[in-house]
Amino acid sequence: MPAYVMLANWTDQGARQVKDSPKRLDGAKKALTEMGGEFRSIYMTMGEYDLVIIYDAPDDAVAARFTLLLAQMGSVRTRTLKAFPEAAYREIINSLGKP
Repeated sequence: MPAYVMLANWTDQGARQVKDSPKRLDGAKKALTEMGGEFRSIYMTMGEYDLVIIYDAPDDAVAARFTLLLAQMGSVRTRTLKAFPEAAYREIINSLGKP
């Protein structure tokens, strides 16, 4: 199952209601599970982003739908990166052939 790295920042609304963040996270986890995905890990971070979430989704369409669902909630803005595990990375690099 493809992996995704989501970088998130609280919106003004999300920051004002930060105490509700764990409840919103539980709802997001449930929604992703219902779409066939799964959270691997979540980190609250210091720096450019407030949260880093690593999750699996069956495909890019589910990842896009999950991202849009979070946007509709209005508490976070996200950037999502598709992640390739080491085996896929090696396969991609090896497919380039020799120069």
